[in-house]
Amino acid sequence: MNRITGRTGDDSLIEMSPTDSFSDDMNGYQQHASSSAGSLQQGQSGSPLMPDVCIETCESLNTSLASLAPSDHSDTPQYETQTIAQINALTGIDKQQHSKDSVFFRDGRRRIDFVLSYVDDKDGERKQERRKLYEANLEKVGLELEIEDKMESEDGKTYFVKIHAPWEVLATYADVLKIKVPFKANDIPDNSEMPMNWLSTPFRLPEHIMHPEPDYFTAPFNKDKSDFFLIGEKETFFPPSTRNRIVYYILARCSYFRDECGDKDKKGIKRLLNNGTYTAAFPLHDSRYWIRSRDPSCESERYSLYKHWARFFCFFKEQPLNLIRKYYGEKIGIYFAWLGFYTEMLLFAAIVGTICFVYGFFTYDDNEWSKEICSAEIGGNIVMCPLCDKKCGYWKLNSTCYSSWQSHLFDNVGTVFFAIFMGIWVTLFLEFWKRRQARLEYEWDLVDFEEEQQQLQLRPEYETKCTNRKLNRITQEMEPYLPITSKCARTCLSGATVLFWISLIIACIIGVIAYRLAVFAAFASIIEDNRSTNLGVVGPLITPQLATSVTASCINFVIIMILNLMYERVAVWITDMEIPKTHLEYENKLTVKMFLFQFVNYYSSCFYVAFFKGKFVGYPRDYAYMFGPWSKLRNEECDPGGCLIELTTQLVIVMTGKQVWGNIQEALVPWLMNWWGSRKARSHPESLYSRWEQDHDLQVFGQLGLFYEYLEMVIQFGFITLFVASFPLAPLLALINNIIEVRVDSWKLTTQFRRPVAAKAHSIGAWQEILSGIAILSVVTNAFIVAFTSDMIPRLVYMYAYQPQGELNMKGYINNSLSVFNISEFQPANKPDDGNNPLWFNSSITTCRYRDYRYPPGHEKQYAHTMQFWHILAAKLAFIIIMEHVVFLVKFFVAWMIPDVPSDVRARIKRERYLVQEYLHNYEVEKLKIQLSQNNHGDECTCTPMIYPSLPKHEVLSECL
Repeated sequence: MNRITGRTGDDSLIEMSPTDSFSDDMNGYQQHASSSAGSLQQGQSGSPLMPDVCIETCESLNTSLASLAPSDHSDTPQYETQTIAQINALTGIDKQQHSKDSVFFRDGRRRIDFVLSYVDDKDGERKQERRKLYEANLEKVGLELEIEDKMESEDGKTYFVKIHAPWEVLATYADVLKIKVPFKANDIPDNSEMPMNWLSTPFRLPEHIMHPEPDYFTAPFNKDKSDFFLIGEKETFFPPSTRNRIVYYILARCSYFRDECGDKDKKGIKRLLNNGTYTAAFPLHDSRYWIRSRDPSCESERYSLYKHWARFFCFFKEQPLNLIRKYYGEKIGIYFAWLGFYTEMLLFAAIVGTICFVYGFFTYDDNEWSKEICSAEIGGNIVMCPLCDKKCGYWKLNSTCYSSWQSHLFDNVGTVFFAIFMGIWVTLFLEFWKRRQARLEYEWDLVDFEEEQQQLQLRPEYETKCTNRKLNRITQEMEPYLPITSKCARTCLSGATVLFWISLIIACIIGVIAYRLAVFAAFASIIEDNRSTNLGVVGPLITPQLATSVTASCINFVIIMILNLMYERVAVWITDMEIPKTHLEYENKLTVKMFLFQFVNYYSSCFYVAFFKGKFVGYPRDYAYMFGPWSKLRNEECDPGGCLIELTTQLVIVMTGKQVWGNIQEALVPWLMNWWGSRKARSHPESLYSRWEQDHDLQVFGQLGLFYEYLEMVIQFGFITLFVASFPLAPLLALINNIIEVRVDSWKLTTQFRRPVAAKAHSIGAWQEILSGIAILSVVTNAFIVAFTSDMIPRLVYMYAYQPQGELNMKGYINNSLSVFNISEFQPANKPDDGNNPLWFNSSITTCRYRDYRYPPGHEKQYAHTMQFWHILAAKLAFIIIMEHVVFLVKFFVAWMIPDVPSDVRARIKRERYLVQEYLHNYEVEKLKIQLSQNNHGDECTCTPMIYPSLPKHEVLSECL
């Protein structure tokens, strides 16, 4: 195949002369129904692997097709069915004799690289015309097609178009896409053996699973220098993942319009899927997942992945990343590499967090302030002011005994240590991931991939929607572009839409807060009336604050899930409206939009509890209200033990609920849909259930399937970093979830979804920057949680500056932290109704206590903040500044100390670049010597020896320029 560079009009095509396999005046049916015969003819002329018998078969097929063609040139489905059946009879092929797991054409030699499916419907004529033109254009490009009639499908109505890419097509597009292939075995010794490596033996997988291919030095493929590369068998040189990636590249850019029509918008398989011309387009799995293929030429990599990776009982084993990359492509491989590395790093955070929790448990009896709260002499004699207007009565401090004990499990000295540790852990995680990612980039031939992606991977939607063209200064070619005015307008509309939805979330959160304020009084009266009768054993454990917090958290979780479902569609719509240029730009734009929304959606309630609840309460004579006094929604107060336990409750419900619901949804929904979709095949076991039919009945792993997996994990990463000071067990819960997540994701991808089209990605993309942003924000949020949400700083200030006996203990802390208010000074709107007061309350009680540092009644500065309040505030601000500076200093030092690229990887990259230059130089020199030798012997041929035989020329689609 001789490649001629150039373009035709605005279609970005590389023109090649068509073969005589199909004549231009052929009727519509002959082009469509004889695609199998046409592919055989192309195999005869373009592939030396075709047997001689195929020539005779093709000639007989052409004769038969000519005799079968109706006089009126009709394109009826009945005629297609009859003719395809006769094609099968002529070729002597019986489908019933074929293996269910066959991934080859009927000749048993040409591999099926892609499958299209369609059904006949009411709009059949227009869709038939599109299919006829599209498939004819595919054949012009050089692809070979074979059609399975609907009568041979298990549902009796689905046609399957099987597509094979011959060597010349693969070589051409491997050159266009600059796919790297091996040219020399790696000669750098592997010195990665770790001391005491035998300890990891139980966690290892077999060597042929971990390293399915030898290690080579690679270079971008050049079809004019194929003997430069280590090409053994041409049919197996490109792995199936690369083959389906090349075929999809062609499918996404092939048109379905007539030359005289010139409608450039009619292009690509995506549009044909959207308008129903085809019902599905997918590459095939290579076998059933639970058993090896009987065909020895089939790799059965799907079976190997299921056996060694996708089963839950393999949870303690390492992941076969190289096999995942080989089967699914680099993009999916890099996701599982990141998820596995994240899970490994969580192990260290989970161990330290569990130690901090255990420390709180073992220091339970040393908790002096909880003892005072639970004491009948101290907590039992302290009368607290009502927590709401009118409906709430006075209460005794010892009623919060259990919540104060629970709070100590998370609010102790270990909390400060763990917050600092997590700030450093996040930095280590990100820096070590950069090194791991750099190693994968080299091992998977992704070095310098970003530039190639920007140049080659233009989205077909961008090419069709951008009608304006301008000169590219680098390539000196005309290329589509979006005018700046249109881009600004679309960006503004997109930003306004995102802001509207974020405002909607905030409005929902305000509604939940209003619910908390409104029902607190109801819970207070209900719990007080039923504490000793209906609540039984759990009565002492339930407080109005706890009941309000739990129910509000559950309502908030339901609102979060509903808004997620609504916003996902909106985010995709506005991203499509912006018309991003490349797939990478599209994913980055969608990532930013979705994360901004999810950040506000998931974290806003936690931010409210951590930084707003109990901070703007006022005092009994001048309470603060949410919307002013007219609303009667008085701001919430924290328990005497602090608000940290409520933040922990909120975090546990939202985080755990999201993870449990996500895993159930990911595993159960695809399984149920597949079970329902394949019910007919199960009821007819005698029928042949072919490989393409089995895959057709599976779920579609969409273009954004991986995006939602990343989003789920990044949201979890935010929970375990932003609010980890309130819940040290969060990393442990995340670790358990991720161990399950790895196996659930692998199981559903291997067993429940069609094989995704292989795609390249050199990193985790925009998620890297988002993780770095969360890491920086987490230092700030944890410093504020320790300072303002927990009672750590007030306790330390009391112990070192205000302890009456001057001893370093917490005796008297509760009495010191509660201010006094004269009951007679209550405003009528705040004073509880007589019927709401407890039985023990009488007129001899003249004062009540509230949580604040204010002067008592009768003081010259009564109800003003005491000096201790300002000392505590200064200590909180000082702690925030010191903690942030210390953690940031350590973070930046660690980041500076750890290089992003390991030294051995850097050496291998330099070695590979050197070898490419050296080998190419030697290759050209040898070719020149051969040519000069031929000239010296008077040979008439002075051209470079051609690597390829004389091949039929095809029309090649290319975005190379």
